[in-house]
Amino acid sequence: MPRELNVVAPAPLSLDECVARLDEEGFDPRDERSLANAAELLAGLAANRTFLGDILIGELGGASARQEATAYGPQAIMLRPPARGYFLRANIWPARGDPACQSSGASSFVYGLPHDHNFDFLTVGYFGPGYVSDYYEYDYESVAGEEGEAVDLRFVERSALSEGRVLHYRARRDVHCQHPPESLSVSLNICAANPAQGWFDQYRFEVDRGRIAGVLNASANEVMLRLGVALGHEDARALAADFADHHPSAAMRRVAGELVARVS
Repeated sequence: MPRELNVVAPAPLSLDECVARLDEEGFDPRDERSLANAAELLAGLAANRTFLGDILIGELGGASARQEATAYGPQAIMLRPPARGYFLRANIWPARGDPACQSSGASSFVYGLPHDHNFDFLTVGYFGPGYVSDYYEYDYESVAGEEGEAVDLRFVERSALSEGRVLHYRARRDVHCQHPPESLSVSLNICAANPAQGWFDQYRFEVDRGRIAGVLNASANEVMLRLGVALGHEDARALAADFADHHPSAAMRRVAGELVARVS
């Protein structure tokens, strides 16, 4: 499951203070010092109980000049766009009985969808009891990424992201299936932003069968290759054959191999 990082009674930080101090070192989750620094800063931001409400009210009232606080998906707010190896966001988690969840459906908020991530991120419970997760682990290198492929998913625990709890989700290792919180909740994330991470698959799983259910993050390059081959372009077919044998990304080799087999 994600690593729990213990941060002792952090001093509250403003969003600007948090971002400025993160920018001094960036965010490299492979470096324990960088990870600990980011965890302390994220906890400090979470200790500021008014910053997010102030931003939202400012946005709604048209009084905010912030460019950072923009929508990021149906439930997330971008607080700092990608720079210095990270981005910062807030996530809104409605309860099952909340109107947003009832009208849009639980799947709109990724509830009930077991998945991993192709990037590291830190999260902290900011408000409310927090979403509940069933946590699993698996070995990314041991799978080819085929739909229906068997995976050794190891169940670890079920727990909630309570206020002040800081977790490190490890790329291509931690799997979780989220469930709605008992009441509306908010989490804050510092997410690694590395251009190379797009070459790694992100999977959804069937945990009851221990299988890969599909790939969640088709890249633009994959889509263009699929379109070129589907349109019958000879150069696209030749490129797919070359990618199937020589592309450095295992995900692209797999996709190209599927396309070659389909048109052979």
